[in-house]
Amino acid sequence: MKIAPIFLSWFLLFISGSCSSDLDFDQANDIELRPVVIGNLASFDVAAKQFVNNGIEQTVSIDTPELGVFNDTFFKKNLIQTDLFFEVDNTINRAFELQLFFLDDANAPVTSIRMDIPAYIGSSNIVTKTVVYQGANLDALKQSKKIAFVITLLSGPPLNASSVGNLKLRSNLTAFFDIK
Repeated sequence: MKIAPIFLSWFLLFISGSCSSDLDFDQANDIELRPVVIGNLASFDVAAKQFVNNGIEQTVSIDTPELGVFNDTFFKKNLIQTDLFFEVDNTINRAFELQLFFLDDANAPVTSIRMDIPAYIGSSNIVTKTVVYQGANLDALKQSKKIAFVITLLSGPPLNASSVGNLKLRSNLTAFFDIK
């Protein structure tokens, strides 16, 4: 019976002497966060008849609002990669060339993207493209203030004011950050 109190005393002494170490609060300075943010970039929906003015086919230009995201200092400093995703759905019986121009403060192009859109022939006609920006390409993109879209008709059956179909674009931006 005397063994139990001695054993209990040794056991309590053993577990009360547990390991501990000094806390290093300077480790908070070494925290590195790598968040990923996805957001809408731009979209449009152009009807076939918008490519015709007074019976003459024309190129269509679309300006989007400013890209305020690239004005943010935090964004510019911590952004390490941007993936731009574009999806174009063409239900017009004409092929198109779509050019996207990323413009600076003076409306000068800093970078551009080209997409060839085939004519609609009765089945799904969705074209997608992903463009990745890193390093020097990303630095150029960060100078962008807005996007201009230029849609050029390629050869094919003539369009008129009663032509049917639409050219629709949707796009998004995936931003990768490294916050130290």
